[in-house]
Amino acid sequence: MRVRRDAAWLGILGFALVLTASPALAGNVTGTVKYVGAVPKLRPIQMDADPGCAAKHKGPVQSEVLVLGGGNTLGNVFVRVSGGLPAKQWPVPSEPVVLDQQGCRYEPHVMGIMVGQDFKILNSDGLLHNVHALPKVNKTFNMAMPANRKEAVEKFTKAEEMFKIKCDVHPWMNAYIAVLDHPFHSTTKEDGKFQIKGLPAGNYEIEAWHEKLGTQTAKVTVAADGTATADFEFSPPKR
Repeated sequence: MRVRRDAAWLGILGFALVLTASPALAGNVTGTVKYVGAVPKLRPIQMDADPGCAAKHKGPVQSEVLVLGGGNTLGNVFVRVSGGLPAKQWPVPSEPVVLDQQGCRYEPHVMGIMVGQDFKILNSDGLLHNVHALPKVNKTFNMAMPANRKEAVEKFTKAEEMFKIKCDVHPWMNAYIAVLDHPFHSTTKEDGKFQIKGLPAGNYEIEAWHEKLGTQTAKVTVAADGTATADFEFSPPKR
């Protein structure tokens, strides 16, 4: 009888240890961003001022201001958790955020990074560029990237809302970056889809930002090991 009781207690103890060792269940937020309204005719980017840039493209280079996919899904929208996160210090990813100068454009055009995370800047073009960051909270920098300088690394030390990065050599080149104190963000591509993974269960505010169409927010409830949905629709600004 005692042997059975001991075995039962060992089984319960083992189950408890498994639960203690398992990571907390986490949920996700997914959604789609769309553009609603008349689609303006945007002029292609004019790269003729630098023959080296023009030679990297076989046809017109479309503007990055309004990137649309099928059904007018909207790219280059930055989506982040803007409220509801527990007050804690989130681990900084070991992999860098990469900004590449390719085809005389910054890729990606919109991005997020954590405080203290490496910001790796590449020059895949083999042409003279420069990277001029214009934050208001963090330290500004204006980095020359001649043809033979293929890589550089910077860091941002404080959280900051979206700010612009520009190239003084090629005025059409620009990008936008937000510095966050957490890793819960995503940027849409042409299909308009985003996914934010690994959120603790709770109630959150989700913010979607577009460089010309403004900012929108939505409220979601994320269950442990569940997925919440937040869809956004952007319209042209009223004149």
